[in-house]
Amino acid sequence: MTGTADHTAPAQSDRHDMADRLLRSSETLSYDPAQEVDWETQLDTSYHGASPEWSTLYGTAYWREMTDEQQRELTRQEAASVASTGIWFEMILQQMMLRDFYAKDPTNPDFQWALTEIADECRHSIMFARGAAKLNAPAYRPKRTAVELGRAFKTVATGEAAYAAILVAEEVLDVMQRDWMRDERVVPFVRTINNIHVVEESRHMKFAREETKDRLAGAGRIRREINAIVVAVAAYVIVTSMVNDDVYERAGLDTKRALREAKANEHHKSMLRTSCAGLMEFLSSAGLLTKPAEQIYKRANLI
Repeated sequence: MTGTADHTAPAQSDRHDMADRLLRSSETLSYDPAQEVDWETQLDTSYHGASPEWSTLYGTAYWREMTDEQQRELTRQEAASVASTGIWFEMILQQMMLRDFYAKDPTNPDFQWALTEIADECRHSIMFARGAAKLNAPAYRPKRTAVELGRAFKTVATGEAAYAAILVAEEVLDVMQRDWMRDERVVPFVRTINNIHVVEESRHMKFAREETKDRLAGAGRIRREINAIVVAVAAYVIVTSMVNDDVYERAGLDTKRALREAKANEHHKSMLRTSCAGLMEFLSSAGLLTKPAEQIYKRANLI
């Protein structure tokens, strides 16, 4: 018993220290989207909604045939769809964290950080919802299968499976949003939204990485292999849900042709793979990038 206590005490102390640092950071560098984002100025349709290079059709024959106006409208609808997917997953994330910290010691910094992160995610979801509405987009929702898989995942996922899946969603969004927030072709209010999300999510990603590593401490091979599959499936569902099929019709395009060319778009696949390089390195180091999991990531164009 003494050996166990000696082993866990330093780890607990390190976690508390990290949570303390994250709490202090949130006190000094956080935003109120209601005040920071320009919600009043009318949408300027001379801007894109996202960096064109991140469009699912960029580099295709269809993209080259589109007018500048169609290209801008498509990126605005795609940005709104990504925001809607972000809301969906942030709601899953909040429920998993509340369940994880239910009835735990509220005086611990870990507990207080968890509530801080949940509060951040609530603000982000409202911000994304208002942003999508300002982009003149409908309520893009994931397909029914994805919704039901998400419902099951948020109910049963625990430990490293929950936190690694959280990290996957945040990492993929982070890379693309870093591009968008610096791109002067993107409408200014979307750039502000992306900047807020990138700054605040950097803390969330650090927490998710540390929680994943801590929960895996001492995990056996079978447990790692099972959770590697769970996380890979979650990643596949998240990434394939980001851009709703309806964005093409909303942009005035032929949906069947757009879907066909988007599916074959090697440029977009390359962008996704590049964005996930760091994430895959982390999953590999954590023992969560098994051969079966790799096949799922390849299907999602993340490897």
